[in-house]
Amino acid sequence: MPSLSSLRRLVPACVLAIACLAISGITRLALAVHAAPVLSAVDWLAVFGFGLLFDATAALYFCAPFVLWLVLTPNRVAAWRVYRASTLLGLALLAYVLVLVAVSEWIFWDEFGARFNFIAVDYLIYSQEVWGNIRESYPVGTILQILLLPAGAVALLGARSIWRTAGAPITWRMRLGVIVLYALAMAGTLRFIDSDLKDYSSQDAANELAGNGIYQFFAANRRNELNYDRNYATLPIADAISTVRAALDTGNTDWAPPPAAGIERIIPANGPAKPMNVVLVSIESLGAEFLGAYGDKRGLTPNLDRLAEQSLWFSGVYASGNRTVRGLEALSLAQPPTPGQSIVRRPKNGNLFSLGSVLEDAGYQNLFAYGGYGYFDNMNAYFAANHYRVMDRRDIPSERVKFENIWGVADEYLFDQVLDELDREMAARPGKPSFVHVMTTSNHRPYTYPPDRIDIPSGTGREGAVKYTDYAVGRFLEQARSHAWFDNTLFIITADHGADARGTARIPVDKYRIPLFIYSPKHIVPKKIDRLMSQIDIAPTMLGMLNLRYFSKFIGRDVLHAPPSTDRVFVGNYQTVGYIKGDRMVLLRPKRMVEVMRIGPDMKVIGELHDPALAREAIAFYQFASYAFTSGMLADEEQVSPEKRTVRKAADNGK
Repeated sequence: MPSLSSLRRLVPACVLAIACLAISGITRLALAVHAAPVLSAVDWLAVFGFGLLFDATAALYFCAPFVLWLVLTPNRVAAWRVYRASTLLGLALLAYVLVLVAVSEWIFWDEFGARFNFIAVDYLIYSQEVWGNIRESYPVGTILQILLLPAGAVALLGARSIWRTAGAPITWRMRLGVIVLYALAMAGTLRFIDSDLKDYSSQDAANELAGNGIYQFFAANRRNELNYDRNYATLPIADAISTVRAALDTGNTDWAPPPAAGIERIIPANGPAKPMNVVLVSIESLGAEFLGAYGDKRGLTPNLDRLAEQSLWFSGVYASGNRTVRGLEALSLAQPPTPGQSIVRRPKNGNLFSLGSVLEDAGYQNLFAYGGYGYFDNMNAYFAANHYRVMDRRDIPSERVKFENIWGVADEYLFDQVLDELDREMAARPGKPSFVHVMTTSNHRPYTYPPDRIDIPSGTGREGAVKYTDYAVGRFLEQARSHAWFDNTLFIITADHGADARGTARIPVDKYRIPLFIYSPKHIVPKKIDRLMSQIDIAPTMLGMLNLRYFSKFIGRDVLHAPPSTDRVFVGNYQTVGYIKGDRMVLLRPKRMVEVMRIGPDMKVIGELHDPALAREAIAFYQFASYAFTSGMLADEEQVSPEKRTVRKAADNGK
C-alpha cells in the first residue's frame, strides 16, 4: 500500500530509537558492573526487564521531536539534499546527546549512587557551580572529544538508510495517523508507567539500575514537590496533633492554652541564664565514619578526635537528610525532614519560627556565614528572611583568599573572616551575645584545598578533603583562643549530612550518623553521651545549655533535659522518611506505604515487624510537620507568655 510505504520516512527515527535503547542498555550494564550488587538471577531479570520498559519509554519521549521533524516536513522540502543532510546531522547530534547523558550518569552515580533524581534537577538551576565542579574534577575537554567517536559511529551506521528514506513521500493522512498514535503512546506511559515501578527490591542499587536516567530526570522534575496528604499515610489532623503533643510531653509541659492549636509550649529555663556567644559549625559531608573517635583507623581527624575528648560529645546523632539544605533546615528550624524539597528551598519560607528568631528575641545578633555564593540552594534568601545577617564569598576580601574552587573559599579563609566578624560584633555591641552559623565547603568534590597544609595532595579524593577540613577546624579553634570572647563562647561542631548517605526506597541510616561536639573549656566538663539523638535536637539542646526560657514550636527537644524514653531520630531522603525509636524503624513512602522494621545496633535492618502504635506516631510527626508549614503554623511569633498570647489574640479577634 502506498500509504504504508510512506512510513519509510520514519526509518531515521527508528535508527535513533535503536541507538537510544542500545546506549541505555550498555549504560545499565556498565553501572551494574561498577556497583556490583549481590543479586539473585530473578533480581537481575527484573533489573533488565524493568530497565527495558523504562528505556523504551525514555526513547519514546527522546525521539518525539525527531519524529515530528520527519512527519511534518512537506514532501517537496524532504526531497532536498540539504534536508537529508540536516536529518543525518540531527541524528548525529542526538546520538552525541545520548552518549553524553550516559557518561553524565556514570559521574552522577559515582557521586550519589543513583540515577538522575531531584538533585540533578536542582543542580541545573546552579549551572555555574555544578559545571565548575565537573570541570575541576574531570578532563571535560578530552571526554567531550572522545564522545564524538560513538556518536559519529551511530550516524555512519545509519547514514545510507537515512539518506535513502528521509525524503520518502508521506501522505497527510499518514502524518496525522502517526502523530495521533504517537500521542496515545505517550499518554499511555503517563497513565500506566510510574518511576515507583522500578522500586521492586529492598536493595537500592537494584532499584536504581532498573531505572533510566533520562526518564528519572523528568520524573523527578515532575515530582519535585510532594503533597504529604495526597501521597503518604495520614491520620485525622486532630489525632496527629494530639499524638505529637503526647510524644513531646515530659509530664510537666507548659502547653499554650487555646486558641493555640499546635505544639506551642513554654520551655523553662534550667537555671540562671547564660548569655554566651555561640559558634555553630556545620561541616560539609562529614560523616562520623571518617573520625577516629568513631573507630576510623586512617588518622584523618586528629583535631576533631582531640576535640571529642575535650567536649560534650554526643555520639549517637543522625542527620535529617542527605543534602546540605536538609541539614540547614534541621539546625535552624528543628523540624523533621518532610517529603519533597527542603523548606530552605520552598516558597513562603520567610519569617518562620526558628533558632534565629528565638535568639534574636533573647538579644542575640545572628550571622549565617558561607564560603561560597549564598544564592546557591537559596541559602542567603532563606537565612536573611529568618532573622540572620548573611555573609558569603562576596563579603570576604579578595586579598584574604589564597585558594578557592568552584564551591567557595578554602575553609581556613572562611574561618578567618568569621573571627573578624565576631571581633567587629563584640566591639559594636559590648556585653551583647552573638550567634554565628558557619557552613563550610571544602569537604566536597573536587576535594581541592591549599597546598602544604596536610600530607595528602590536594584533589586526590575525599580522604584529603576530610583531613584538610579537620586541619581548618583545629586552626580556627586555636586562633579563637587568643580572642577576648573565647572564654564566653559555646562552640558546636557538627555536620550537615554524611558523605555516603544514599538510598531511595530504603534509607541507609548508618550513613546518616554525624559527629556533634559542644566545646567550651571554661563552662563544659567533657563527657560522652551515648543517647540516640536527631539533628533537629541540636538547636533545642543548645538553647537548654544557655538556660533560656522561651516559647517553642520546635519538634526537636533538649536531649540533656528529656528522658531517654523520648529518644528518637528523624531521617529522610527526597521521597522516603524514617522514624527510629529504640530498635525499631518506621519508613513512610509514597502511595501511603508504611513499613516497620527491627534494626540492629549498627542501624542495619534485621527484619520486618508489626507495630501499629509506632507507625501511628511516625505518621503523626511527619503529617503534623508538613501541616504546620503549609498551614502557616510555623510562622514566627514574639516571645511572650501563653497568657499574654491568649489575651493578645482575643483582642485582635475583637477588632
